[in-house]
Amino acid sequence: MTEASLPPPLPALHPSSALFLDFDGTLAAIAPRPEDVHVADWVVPTVARLHAALGGAVAIISGRPLTELDRLLAPLRLPAAGVHGVERRDAQGRTRVQAGSLPEDVLRTAEQLLARYPALQLERKPSALALHYRGAPHLDDVCAHAMLAAVRPHADWVALIGKCVVEIKPRRASKGNAVREFLESAAFAGREPLFIGDDATDEDGFTAVQAAGGTGVKVGDGPSGARCRLADPEAVRRWLEAAASALAPLAVAGVVR
Repeated sequence: MTEASLPPPLPALHPSSALFLDFDGTLAAIAPRPEDVHVADWVVPTVARLHAALGGAVAIISGRPLTELDRLLAPLRLPAAGVHGVERRDAQGRTRVQAGSLPEDVLRTAEQLLARYPALQLERKPSALALHYRGAPHLDDVCAHAMLAAVRPHADWVALIGKCVVEIKPRRASKGNAVREFLESAAFAGREPLFIGDDATDEDGFTAVQAAGGTGVKVGDGPSGARCRLADPEAVRRWLEAAASALAPLAVAGVVR
């Protein structure tokens, strides 16, 4: 890669920033199964410092349900969007859920795949499901084709192809919509947003922050519309810890946005 083709450096966070963070593949390395994820010791204190320094304008934007995010990030209970925006908790702790019933034939297709291929894992979520094939990556086309075909007749539902996973969710719920809703709320409005994520499911979040004058940050390789890059969750750690340290003196000095 030539110097001219290198992605630009990440902008520095400042007291008038808003920070949006994906979880798996960003704050924590992806595990073979969702329940096996390890949250390193740095995550909670660093995110807590950033939350305080940015006046509460830090939100987790994840495919995981809010209950799992709260368990993994305890004792933090941050503003968050779970299940790609199906669930959203605002800065005041109020939670909204876009309820919906999964089409029975879509669920049946996932269950039939699981019965045929025991290495798959079916994860039920509020108004959504995820079919994981990390334990059988050679089944990527099988899973994608079957689930895309199952969801096609249902206009209000969509299949997302992520890293070794196919997720089915309501079409109206997305990480991009969740980010836009946060940016319209008092705690986040008027701030310069930055969203860090690693997967194709984060791309509409990148689009949302960049349309608002902010920056998308892609973690890892692969095509992306994000303006900036970080190599892996370890690079995310280094950048977030440095940002928290740089912001701390400003918070103590009472610098406001």
